[in-house]
Amino acid sequence: MKPIQVLFDETLLKQLDADERVKRLGRSAVLREAAKAYLRRARARRIDEQYRRAYAGGKPLGDEFTGWEAEGTWPEE
Repeated sequence: MKPIQVLFDETLLKQLDADERVKRLGRSAVLREAAKAYLRRARARRIDEQYRRAYAGGKPLGDEFTGWEAEGTWPEE
């Protein structure tokens, strides 16, 4: 692992240090978890945006799918 320097205002640092999970695992472990969670959410947002762009505009699927529109079925719930 590589040490880094992170700046917190005193109020936030006091709140962080008062947390039971931080007391048990330590600041570094909790901040690593927070960074991983942030990166997962950021990736999910990027993927969602890619889906929105890909399916926006209502472009047809193509001539090879003509006539199949009514053939799809949804599973029973």
